[in-house]
Amino acid sequence: MFSLYLAISLISAATLTFEIALTRIFSVAQGYHFAFMAVSLALLGFGASGTALAVFPKLLRRDLPSSLFTYSFLFSLSLPTCYLISNYIPFDSYQITWDRRQILYLAIYYLSLALPFFLAGLTIGAPLALLVGQESRIYFFNLAGSGLGCIVALVSLSLAGGEGTVVLASLGGALAALLLAYGRSPGRIAASIAVVVVWLLILLRPPDYFTIKMSPYKPLSNSLRYKGAELLLRRWNAFSRVDVVKSPGVHAAPGLSPSYFGPLPTQLGITTDGDNLRPLTSAASNTDLRFLDYLPVSLPYLLLTEPRALIIEPGGGVDLLVALRKGAHKVVAVEANPLITYVARDLYGDFAGGVFQDQRVTVVNEIGRSYLQRTDAQFDLIQLSLSDSFRPVTSGAYSLQENYTYTQEAFTEYWEHLLPQGILMVHRWLQMPPSEGLRALALATTALERAGVDPGQHIAALRSFSTMLLLVKRSQFTPQEIWNIREFASEKQLDLVYYPDMPIEEANKIYLLEKPEYYLACQDLLRAQDKAEFYRAYPFDVSPPSDDRPFFFHFFTWKQIPAILESLGKIWQPFGGSGYLVLWAFLILALLASLVLIILPLSFLREMGGRGIRGRVFLYFFLLGLGYLFVEIPLIQRFILFLGHPVYALGTVLFALLTFSGLGSLSSPRLPLGRGLPPSGSDDLSLPLSSASSVQIALGTKVRAPPSIFYSHLGPLRLSHGFALPQGDSGN
Repeated sequence: MFSLYLAISLISAATLTFEIALTRIFSVAQGYHFAFMAVSLALLGFGASGTALAVFPKLLRRDLPSSLFTYSFLFSLSLPTCYLISNYIPFDSYQITWDRRQILYLAIYYLSLALPFFLAGLTIGAPLALLVGQESRIYFFNLAGSGLGCIVALVSLSLAGGEGTVVLASLGGALAALLLAYGRSPGRIAASIAVVVVWLLILLRPPDYFTIKMSPYKPLSNSLRYKGAELLLRRWNAFSRVDVVKSPGVHAAPGLSPSYFGPLPTQLGITTDGDNLRPLTSAASNTDLRFLDYLPVSLPYLLLTEPRALIIEPGGGVDLLVALRKGAHKVVAVEANPLITYVARDLYGDFAGGVFQDQRVTVVNEIGRSYLQRTDAQFDLIQLSLSDSFRPVTSGAYSLQENYTYTQEAFTEYWEHLLPQGILMVHRWLQMPPSEGLRALALATTALERAGVDPGQHIAALRSFSTMLLLVKRSQFTPQEIWNIREFASEKQLDLVYYPDMPIEEANKIYLLEKPEYYLACQDLLRAQDKAEFYRAYPFDVSPPSDDRPFFFHFFTWKQIPAILESLGKIWQPFGGSGYLVLWAFLILALLASLVLIILPLSFLREMGGRGIRGRVFLYFFLLGLGYLFVEIPLIQRFILFLGHPVYALGTVLFALLTFSGLGSLSSPRLPLGRGLPPSGSDDLSLPLSSASSVQIALGTKVRAPPSIFYSHLGPLRLSHGFALPQGDSGN
């Protein structure tokens, strides 16, 4: 019996490992928004397996180890197979509005990846249906194994990458099959050992066809299209894949003044998950670095003398080069991704001119918020670097990406760490209509109003062809400082957007628009008596995000729907230019799949002699599971702030919830739980159970047929106390 429990634990660990790996694989292959599918796939697969066990009793056989061997063996084979199907199917979300085949591809993509979770559900659900009285132990090994899988995933992603983690999960399934076959069938033992050996060999030397195929629209894909482009390095950690590319297409100097006519130094590109390309600039002693003087981010150094600077997310070090060239006395570079630091400082430090090793520079591998919360240091300059790629405001693909660098609480933190003459510098991409820059201004305005100062006297902004620079000064800007800003803009051919008492005649002079959109938007925001009304009336959502809703890139409003529908199929962006609706498409797909694979088959239970779904029982367990998820998901989101990265938060929260739920399951037979639901007469019940916890309910009645168990990635739920499968019933 212990080998069966251990096999269940291995399958559970492999399932969670695979699920967490999928979040990373989706982020690399398609984009951050696809990572939301992983949990949906697990719920669908486990739910469908519970329905299958109820509708097809033959799936439950007396020779339980034999059945479980089959399910676990198929589970092991399905993981890499389904991963490869999804990897090579020609699905392209950017074509979905004009190429109807993409809908079919999306369905195949989705359902193929749900298959491993379906097989895992059968492996866990069958013992729960047959081993009456052992439910608490089964739950314990199921949930404890799932918790262990969270830790395994975080370690494996760093050591073996996303592809290797899929193979490792497959290895867990093969080991479970070996345990179930041991001492029973030499043929099954041999087959299990053969699969274990194959997965070990692939894990040690992954073949090229296992490599994640990346969307052609990502910056890394674009860079590698150039003739002579070369991928120099690829490394994984638990929350990212970092690539270094040498390509003629890598020329990055955001906001560079058109008055600069010299060449750019040689640059390498550093990408994270194939996105957010950041330049690693050659800075040897004989390199011409004059272009740094023509970047907008050099402006604050005209207003400060030998400042103590804090640079958040310096990436490849361009902003560090500017700071040192302009005479910064001390620079603290806070980089959240240690792989970026490893590449820029350790592997390519000589190429970058040793900027990260400079004695004036202190490198901290931590998220900026965490660093500021634990230090009392104050700075003359705090810079939020432009560390992400340009994303059209209408794309919406990163709408639900948590970003705790740009929240009201974060800007208050920055304000409190500025010296009396200190400046906060925010560099954002230019969008039309004004959005990123305007939302940054909204954040600054909120922080200043909370501090009890007039925002209009502490803010200045200017724009280049592609970026907007926002300066927020702890004290009011002096007339001399305003003159310096105007002279800098004039000399570098940059457009002024705002400074205290700026006349409209000084706006929109270099990069001409039909009207001075940015000046007018900033003036309207700063002068608005009712900020909430201004945000409601604006075409996009530019209200300041908070730690409770940390979605800086979520600009979508429902009043955009008519324009989106009108542009369907006419522009290259998915869903008429609002990728946020891709998330709704996933939701609709998940609901349809759940209806077809979970709900509708339960109607056959009446024909099989069952009583079908009791509405109040279904609702009870549905709400119980929903409540569990309502605890889990906010905890994951909140822990991103403390741990710095979504995958760390996901792994930590799931590990804690699953492990302690398992301990609760193990303890439940010894606890006086009482009645969870009052019995409905003496009728036998066939109950579909929908829950994400291991709570066990005492009803004191009997089940006529195997229960339909709705699972989630947290494990299945079964009525245990007081239940028994009558001897002689089908499936017993």
